[in-house]
Amino acid sequence: MMDWFYMTDKAVMEEMGQRLRSYRKKRKLSQKQLAERTGLSIFTIAQIEQGKAVSLSSLLPVLRELRLLNNLDALIPNIPESPISLLRKQRKSN
Repeated sequence: MMDWFYMTDKAVMEEMGQRLRSYRKKRKLSQKQLAERTGLSIFTIAQIEQGKAVSLSSLLPVLRELRLLNNLDALIPNIPESPISLLRKQRKSN
């Protein structure tokens, strides 16, 4: 497992790009095919895979097409509600 905390932003982006490239290849898609399926340019796909800075609006369709979007729960989990907050909601609904 990688120690993401101590990596530079550039290193994290490069690792993400390499992983996305691996997933694309595993699905037997060319950069052109992925670009067509996501509505992005081949240049943008290449930028993502090279670990260059891209917008979230470019990254999301790639994650969706590669069937990785559900992994966002692991990246940014929901904050669990406190028992007191849940109790208050329950009382309001009754």
